Amino acid sequence: MERHEIEAFLALAQELHFRRTAERLHLSSGRISQTIAKLERRIGSPLFERSSRQVRLTEIGRRLYDDIAPHHRAIGEAFARAASAAHVGRDALRVGFLGPATGAVLSRVIGVYRDRHPGLEVRVTMEAPLSNHVGALREGEVDVMATMLPVEEPDLVTGPVLLREGRVLAVPSGHRLAEREHVVLEDLADRTVIHAASPAPAYWQEYHHPSRTPAGRPIHRGPAVDTVQAALTLIGAGLGIAVATAQAGQYFRRPDIVYVPILDGAPADFALVWSAAHESEQIRAFAAAARSLPAR
Repeated sequence: MERHEIEAFLALAQELHFRRTAERLHLSSGRISQTIAKLERRIGSPLFERSSRQVRLTEIGRRLYDDIAPHHRAIGEAFARAASAAHVGRDALRVGFLGPATGAVLSRVIGVYRDRHPGLEVRVTMEAPLSNHVGALREGEVDVMATMLPVEEPDLVTGPVLLREGRVLAVPSGHRLAEREHVVLEDLADRTVIHAASPAPAYWQEYHHPSRTPAGRPIHRGPAVDTVQAALTLIGAGLGIAVATAQAGQYFRRPDIVYVPILDGAPADFALVWSAAHESEQIRAFAAAARSLPAR
């Protein structure tokens, strides 16, 4: 099996949805279908049961997933350990973040860390894209990421929470919901909601971009975007609305967009996250500096 075939199979087995798998791997749904069909021809048996409503693993597909997944994870961890070993002795702790409010809190953490460890250097190397907010950890591009929870991945460690925010609904200024003092999740029923084109697993997508209201009414998924600015452009053009965190109203003010508080939206927690294979004394010291700050 080629690497891309393994990754396509594992991703589809986790997502059980061709479109989400395609978004996660930045491929077309047709490419995913072709790859899986090729694997099934090679094995000589279906790996997935497909219907108009759902995708399920066959018994052979389940056994194949159980056999492959641990080895795939172990290979990734081995590369991560090698990268970590290559950086032994590096003074600078490389940090990334998702969202401007998170970056502001991170600045305070860096200040405490440097006061406690004046001989150690911190470099803020990147702002994570919506399309892959933990990818930089797995690629070894950063040591610590301040990102949005939930993160429930076996190879990643979730550290202290830096920030908790409420939810707002970003709508065009002429939208009928723009006149409201607040909205509830039921107001999203049958509306086109823009979401992040993220390779994050299904649990993350459903938490931040639910497909149904609490009463079970459908929420239509609109365009998928990689950046906040792309989402704002679509909203301003009247092509959809979006659930955002409260920081959007502070950092992304625009005359063509209104941010309406969502009373029953799930809170957005931002925390430090790092690779279990890369954990070091510097990372633990940085997490301790974060814990010493009052919660926001």
